Amino acid sequence: MTFAATILTLYPEMFPGPLRLSLAGRALEEQRWSLDTIQIRDFATDRHRTVDDTPAGGGAGMVLKADILAAAIDHARIAQPKAPVLAMTPRGRPITQARIRELAAGPGVTILCGRFEGFDQRIFEAREVEEVSLADIVLSGGEPAALAILDACIRLLPGVMGAASSGHEESFEDGLLEYPHYTRPAEWEGRTIPEVLRSGDHAKIAAWRKQQAEEITRLRRPDLWERHRGARVQSANGARRKDKETDQ
Repeated sequence: MTFAATILTLYPEMFPGPLRLSLAGRALEEQRWSLDTIQIRDFATDRHRTVDDTPAGGGAGMVLKADILAAAIDHARIAQPKAPVLAMTPRGRPITQARIRELAAGPGVTILCGRFEGFDQRIFEAREVEEVSLADIVLSGGEPAALAILDACIRLLPGVMGAASSGHEESFEDGLLEYPHYTRPAEWEGRTIPEVLRSGDHAKIAAWRKQQAEEITRLRRPDLWERHRGARVQSANGARRKDKETDQ
């Protein structure tokens, strides 16, 4: 099954952009995924192809019109009725690696790229659209964020990465940031590869990597660390409850 990506945008020429290169580009040539861009202006009804208007209540900037967006979304859903529709917006729920895995396992995704001050709120009330944020930053448009999300999905598609385990032993897959990596030369500018990584003892190496991942996460992403600790405690409590039930 080919993963089908559809992009609703005012700048279709931005795609596939960097996705035509490297792993994603090769996967596109091999038809492991497909890309379709839809020009939002094509659904405007006036001769000026107007897609935005001034904010109700006043204020700076312009707002993308609900009727135009709805027509574009409805058109995209004709071709991909089962694909979730994501709207890229700073006020959306932050995307996670778990959500990326869910998307990559599905038939594809439709991504709505915002511009100006954003979307008329009624589009989210009238259509099933998931508001998604890439990070706590504001971009000039949703296109760069859409490229990032597509890249994250494409690399998880079967056959795209060389080693199947590559997508599992990395940041966020187990709720932690990834452990440090090293390679030859063994010594560089007076700095050496940690001895444990040269020991050949796989159990010790695994324990060291786990300890490093936990420490890095605790220091750099306390939010992730608290969630990881909470999940670990919950899991341990569940295991203890199961043990007690088995003993009875």
